[in-house]
Amino acid sequence: MSIKLAESDFQILGCFPVISQLRPNLEQTKFIEQVRSQMKEGYQLAFLEVEKQAVAVAGFRISNCLASGKFLYIDDLVVDELKRSHSYGQQLFQWLIEYARNHQCKHLSLDSGVQRFAAHRFYFMQRMSITSHHFSMEL
Repeated sequence: MSIKLAESDFQILGCFPVISQLRPNLEQTKFIEQVRSQMKEGYQLAFLEVEKQAVAVAGFRISNCLASGKFLYIDDLVVDELKRSHSYGQQLFQWLIEYARNHQCKHLSLDSGVQRFAAHRFYFMQRMSITSHHFSMEL
């Protein structure tokens, strides 16, 4: 078991079966191109691998803002639905915390859909707090 940053197209594509469970709108044929485009803006994919297969994936970026300074923002965090309850999510989350600390981040944050009750329980177990409401509008 290891946690790595996806760097090659092969590694990026290997994350698709897991991340598409969270983001079903993604198309496999466009996934590498989409991730590579986001990588130009600082996006990274980390994956926990068991027996040469990604079982948990996190998409994240490091940024700065006036409200909280330097922070790590988690765009995507998902464990393969057939591999849950093996602590893979917790291990990947702890890796993200250490990554943030090692990159001098002051905060770690994410948004979670209001309907994702199981995810919310997980975030509370990781000692996260609800600190704001996220508002959005389709344009």
